[in-house]
Amino acid sequence: MESELTSAKKQLASAAKVLDMDGKVLKTLSEPKNVLKDDIPVRMGAGDKKYFNAYRIQHNDALGPFKGGIRFHPEVSIEEVKALAMWMTWKCSLLGLPFGGAKGGIIVDPKKSSLHELRDMSKGYVDSFSEFIGPDKDIPAPDVYTTPKIMSWMLDQYELLVKHHAPSAFTGKPVELGGIQIREEATGLGGFFVCNDATSRLKLKPKSTTVAIQGFGNVGFNIARLLHDAGYKVVALSDSRGAIYNKSGFSPEKTMTCKLEKGTIADCYSVGSVVSDKGKLITNEELLELDVDILIPAALGNQITLKNADNVKAKLVVEMANGPVSAGADRILNEKKAMVIPDILANSGGVTASYFEWVQNNYGYYWSYTETYEKLKQMLSNVFETTFKNSNKNKLSMRESAYLLAVDRVAKAVELRS
Repeated sequence: MESELTSAKKQLASAAKVLDMDGKVLKTLSEPKNVLKDDIPVRMGAGDKKYFNAYRIQHNDALGPFKGGIRFHPEVSIEEVKALAMWMTWKCSLLGLPFGGAKGGIIVDPKKSSLHELRDMSKGYVDSFSEFIGPDKDIPAPDVYTTPKIMSWMLDQYELLVKHHAPSAFTGKPVELGGIQIREEATGLGGFFVCNDATSRLKLKPKSTTVAIQGFGNVGFNIARLLHDAGYKVVALSDSRGAIYNKSGFSPEKTMTCKLEKGTIADCYSVGSVVSDKGKLITNEELLELDVDILIPAALGNQITLKNADNVKAKLVVEMANGPVSAGADRILNEKKAMVIPDILANSGGVTASYFEWVQNNYGYYWSYTETYEKLKQMLSNVFETTFKNSNKNKLSMRESAYLLAVDRVAKAVELRS
């Protein structure tokens, strides 16, 4: 299976070839500017001390300070984080944000960690990397299995170290600490806006459009809820332990209520208020190959690969996860005439809302929910329109279009600085 870093480098090389990029610039963009590593000591519940591998990868800051989330996951690797940091550079560039790309992670299973352990781990991460983060250096945010609460612990530790308030050092915070109301749903909301724009171009009507969503965390749930409320038929949902399918569709909110009560989506397949007696259990792999109009991978990377791309039947694939489609699989989907909305556009609502939060923290002036919602919608729709027009004009896939626009902007910034 092709690694995410390999896919990321292939995507860059492809864009660089079309752009006739200078070799020195390509070399600069192919590797991260800074690779930060440390082992974080945590006093465990049993009294023993355990060390957790932690990373912060800062890819490029030609457009502005580094920006990117921190994930807590047992499968975090330095190669994965390097790829995610590179993708963040392109995402910020495509959206026109004044940020570069970064990403961080700790190798840990948060589901097996106590609140006390997670707190010490979060504060320990800041202790390790505080010299390299800050409002004008690198602004972290939540990612997989990290939350506003974790951001509040990190902010608190950072402010203890720098000895002054610095709310814009972290985004995705609780509202009481300078966060914004829309942040928790922003990634899913941005994906919903982009998905709506894409379906209108494909002439798909919501009421007759079927949707399968892999992943039912914050992002998967919110885009499922928004699509369902807009009239789309959500026929399949999954979490890490399995999936449910019902051709008649079901309510994401009722499914979430059931999941919180029973523990997994799989345990909800026989609950009448969720999927009815026509529902059935399927695997995450089977979900990706369902005969649906829209497929939304919203879990982890490398889910659609050379192994299963031929079996994907969706007309529209919306990448709400980072790197869910490998470079090889992307070529196959293009040959099948499927529209793939790349992650650097589809899931960019989160970093856009983070930018709004950073701006408001810096100015000490906060917008209403409605104003933030409208700004997010306008920005995402404008970027979709620009990417779509460039795609049509130059006979490019949506990914090729987005990458050429994003990479070109960063490359020019690098050249201007050299």
